[in-house]
Amino acid sequence: MRILYQKYETLLQNTTTDFKRYLYKKVSWDSRMIGIIGARGVGKTTMILQYIKENLDTKKALYVSADDIYFGKNKLVDLADDFYKNAGEYLFIDEIHKYTDWSRELKNIYDSFPDLKVVFTGSSILDILKGSADLSRRAIIYKLHGLSFREYLNFFHHYEIDVYSLKQIINNEVKLKNIKHPLPLFKDYLIRGYYPFGIENEINLRLGQIIVQTIETDIPQYANLNVGTSRKLRRLLSIIAESVPFKPNFSKLAKMLNVSRNSLDDYFSYMGKAGLIGQLRNETSGIRRLGKVDKVYLDNTNIIFNLVGDKSNIGNIRETFFFNQMRVKNEVISAKKADFIIDNYTFEIGGKNKQQKQIEKDDKSFVVKDDIEFGYRNVIPLWAFGLNY
Repeated sequence: MRILYQKYETLLQNTTTDFKRYLYKKVSWDSRMIGIIGARGVGKTTMILQYIKENLDTKKALYVSADDIYFGKNKLVDLADDFYKNAGEYLFIDEIHKYTDWSRELKNIYDSFPDLKVVFTGSSILDILKGSADLSRRAIIYKLHGLSFREYLNFFHHYEIDVYSLKQIINNEVKLKNIKHPLPLFKDYLIRGYYPFGIENEINLRLGQIIVQTIETDIPQYANLNVGTSRKLRRLLSIIAESVPFKPNFSKLAKMLNVSRNSLDDYFSYMGKAGLIGQLRNETSGIRRLGKVDKVYLDNTNIIFNLVGDKSNIGNIRETFFFNQMRVKNEVISAKKADFIIDNYTFEIGGKNKQQKQIEKDDKSFVVKDDIEFGYRNVIPLWAFGLNY
């Protein structure tokens, strides 16, 4: 316990509070049990340490990581019991997915210590709502995405930019204070701005490690898969990375990877939850969420550049950015005559020379252009959609 407290104090001392993620103020921190899930590297740990440092009596709080060597011989529920008996009030458990039987022990902690507030973080692949101990009735779950272009401007370059609604963006109401030329910053964001650690200029090494760990450790551990399956996941990710964008032929893919169709569906689901890919569905029988997968993108543009580098297809990069940023607060589906539909608005994505032939000429159809600084009429700059959260 003493060593756990020492690690906790050291982390707090090294945590800065000058920049906070979009989710920070939306979390109901006073709830009895909170879960914050998200892909590796998006900033979950920093966010909870910031909350402790700014809002709590640090002697009544404790932060631990579930993969600490301490838990090789000790149980979480026993730690909670000891902490509670010593007047502890707030227990923060990081990387809960690395702890065996995590859902059952969290349930026991919730039921046994009604005055103890618990916050845990975990990989986005964890299906918290279907946990074996039924945490859905006990924990409030939040999902943290990577940095938006707006957050990147703040964190990397100290520009304070407002959040803009979809309506404001398509009405060309976006204003960038003190930024005359957003395009160079936008291009940098596409390469290294989605993950907070990109500010350290180690994006290729760190992100490469995250991709490997997700494929070789997180997904197999969660889904009880073998090493051979990890190789198939890596191959599938490479196929998606090299496509423009990827329109899945499931029968052909299943044969190529020597797996069943059902297994392939599971692979896509695991990789999506783990923050490696995004699946764009179409509208089927008016029930959008049940539509079949029309296109598959890598989750964000930083992953594209990491896997493909200078060979990245610019059209794929543009669509990936739009889908990645807009799906955080909106339901995005594929369009028959354009690229995307959000609510009743249609969006066609392209470069500065993109024409309007594919879309209807009305007040609900928009051309989203890369390589332009400002919008006009129904033409919107691509970077503006990165200011939605």
